Amino acid sequence: MKALAFPAMAPPLDGPDALSGVLEAARLGDLTAFETLMRRHERLVLVTALRLLGKMEDAQDASQEVFLRLYRNLGKVQASQNIAGWLYRVTVNVCHDVHRRRPDETPMDETAEPVSRGADPQQAVTRQEQEKVLELSLRFLSHKERAALVLRDLEGLSTEEVARILGTSQATVRSQIFKARIKVKDFVERYFRRRV
Repeated sequence: MKALAFPAMAPPLDGPDALSGVLEAARLGDLTAFETLMRRHERLVLVTALRLLGKMEDAQDASQEVFLRLYRNLGKVQASQNIAGWLYRVTVNVCHDVHRRRPDETPMDETAEPVSRGADPQQAVTRQEQEKVLELSLRFLSHKERAALVLRDLEGLSTEEVARILGTSQATVRSQIFKARIKVKDFVERYFRRRV
């Protein structure tokens, strides 16, 4: 598995006034302003979509749809609103739609063999292999569990932010994350038991 190259993040927009100005310009049809918004957030959307869907092709398709929705809904996005939160919410919804249309049917028996079989198991587990195992484990979670785990543990959002993005309570998010972590742990243990 080769390393994934993600687009570099655009420089931050200096404060809410700059974001407000860029949003207003984009609303008025300034494509350069909209491109600035896209560059500023494309990595966030693509990485989140990839983590939710597990396939770069699907993640790219989802990212395009997210930014198409942003363009169509510029009038509804408020500068005072957290645009990243709006994008996370739309990304989760778009990924859910993609997943429903093209469910991942990779059974565990058909997953790739571990990359290395070195004598020392601690050294044999490379970062690449760890990422592959995590990616595989996410495929076995329900959509809601995957979204909660990706946003909380991989994207680093607070439980409160995840609850707001997913439109649910913090208690529900904590429950989904708890269940997801157990499933991921079980998957990882089974995966490495197969190596022996």
